[in-house]
Amino acid sequence: MDYGLKGKIALVTGTASQVGMGNAICLTLAKEGCDIISVDIDLGGATQTAAAVKALGRKAIALKANVAKSAEVDEMTKVALKEFGKIDILVNNAGLNAGIGVPFMKTKEEIWEKDMSVNLYGAMNCAQAVIPGMVECKYGKIINFSSIAAKSGYLSSYSAAKAAVLAFTIGLATQYGPSGINVNAVAPAVVKTKFFTGIEDIANKMYTNEAARAPLRTIQTVEDIASAVAFLASDVSKNITGQCIQINSGLLML
Repeated sequence: MDYGLKGKIALVTGTASQVGMGNAICLTLAKEGCDIISVDIDLGGATQTAAAVKALGRKAIALKANVAKSAEVDEMTKVALKEFGKIDILVNNAGLNAGIGVPFMKTKEEIWEKDMSVNLYGAMNCAQAVIPGMVECKYGKIINFSSIAAKSGYLSSYSAAKAAVLAFTIGLATQYGPSGINVNAVAPAVVKTKFFTGIEDIANKMYTNEAARAPLRTIQTVEDIASAVAFLASDVSKNITGQCIQINSGLLML
């Protein structure tokens, strides 16, 4: 299937990890014909991902930005627009879980602030930076990252932030649909990445347990997530907006 992505410019955040979702998204979009703006607070990792995109024959640049800082995002976007002239696709992949494993009653306010600032405000900052150009072009695709945690009933600042991303997605889709901008979200369950660095033993048990509980008896790969993002970024999904694709092997349905 031709996704209609040839010549599109995609800005992807959270691209430093070479085994992460951001890296896989960049490579998948590049294989479909996109040129890539690889963005991360870790410029070295983002540069590695950009190099992998170039090896596929597409153009790519790596830029450093903390998505929680609007000034950094604005400056990064200016550089990207100077290089490519437009941004067709925004993938708000950057995220973290600041309070992972911390019981609610022991969670401090700064943990909630960190989760909100990266997971929610980061998406907001990037959207504010790219939407004016999309409105001018009457075209744009924004894909935000929620999580199964948004609907799983687990009480944490991460869950709250990812639930807020869903409301944010619906609001953007409603307001900017008339401008030709599609806004959707993906909500993965557990994916094998470096997200759980430092608690690998706990993570491995979780992988096993999640696979055993899921109807499809598996957990997600970064390629699974990247394929869903490519679909939402494509013209094939032109009449899909304000939606969330759950990628969870059936752990959470509807």
